[in-house]
Amino acid sequence: MEVFKAAYKKGSMARDSVAIRADQKSYSYDQLASSALRISSLLCSNDLKTTSEKTKNENSAVLAGGCGARIGIVAKPSFEFVAGVLGTWFSGCIAVPLALSYPESELLHVMHDSDISMVLSTEDYREVLQNVASKSGAKFSLIPPVPNVSSETTVFDQSQAEKMDGQRGEDPALIVYTSGTTGKPKGVVHTHKSIDAQVQMLTEAWEYTSADQFLHCLPLHHVHGLFNALLAPLYAGATVEFMPKFSVRGIWQRWRESYPVNGNRAGEAITAFTGVPTMYTRLIQGYEAMDTELQAASASAAKQLRLMMCGSSALPLPVMQQWETITGHRLLERYGMTEFVMAISNPLRGARKAGTVGNPLPGVQVKIAEDESGSDAAGVGEICVKSPSLFKEYWKLPKESRTLSSCLY
Repeated sequence: MEVFKAAYKKGSMARDSVAIRADQKSYSYDQLASSALRISSLLCSNDLKTTSEKTKNENSAVLAGGCGARIGIVAKPSFEFVAGVLGTWFSGCIAVPLALSYPESELLHVMHDSDISMVLSTEDYREVLQNVASKSGAKFSLIPPVPNVSSETTVFDQSQAEKMDGQRGEDPALIVYTSGTTGKPKGVVHTHKSIDAQVQMLTEAWEYTSADQFLHCLPLHHVHGLFNALLAPLYAGATVEFMPKFSVRGIWQRWRESYPVNGNRAGEAITAFTGVPTMYTRLIQGYEAMDTELQAASASAAKQLRLMMCGSSALPLPVMQQWETITGHRLLERYGMTEFVMAISNPLRGARKAGTVGNPLPGVQVKIAEDESGSDAAGVGEICVKSPSLFKEYWKLPKESRTLSSCLY
């Protein structure tokens, strides 16, 4: 619960500050908390299954202090999605973010595999999700509308956060499914403790603060978009602005709006951005298609962001060099995977070496184990990671969990 408690430790001004900006609307931390409490009440009022006969003796991921039901969340990157995740946690259930891009067969696989009890979604996806939920035996509910905090009789406060935190540390909070490149997608179980460790780690390493404004263009069913660009910024009390569909023109325009050529920084100026290599490739192409005047304004604006990061796949050297030439930013590369989120990063301050992902993040230990071929080449082998953000297990896959734990020392 550190993700949300941190904002409440800073007092009423922090609670009134903007947490999420989406669809040209702004939502405060108080609104987010109130909406999450509504969702928690909705979940607690339903008779949700906590486990199935199939999983009863195969998996330990059932909460002692809460219902432990898996809740599928399907929504575009939005206030509603964030409230859905937090509300699920407030209720003692386990959040399972589902991809909007999943074909029905893959969606059903994930829902059956994780034994989802209820699907939370928005009006946009009601028809599709009601149909899929009925096929999987899950309940369906729309995410409740955003409340007007001044009219709410129940508002989240620090004492509620403390009460919940005491019973949640080692309990499962989140199941993120892998991309399935080496087989069927596997459910990676993270606890409240591992999530808290990760967001604190990223906030320290990359110096996230409440003054930051993140432009978010990533999917929320993978750890890059979920942790780096959402949960860690919220932990820091920052603002996350969603752009659900990646738009080259929209991103350059948003940066120019933030830092006009007249030198007057906008009040809601974007300070941080993180993307994947293909995004930066397309942004470069968009820049090259601009006229000279627009290029100058765009480059000037981009230079003024505090932080630009890249990950999820290797960043080609020519892209890094072109981006640095245009914006002055040497992209901060880091390394992570679903099982431990982020573990290694180039420094925020200091030299960033092209073609490398840097050094272990605070609290993380990394070693290279000799590979099975017996090669004695320096630095060649299997990367082994020890981190407080390490996952608990693969959902319903005890054998695979034991196999992987051998290299996550």
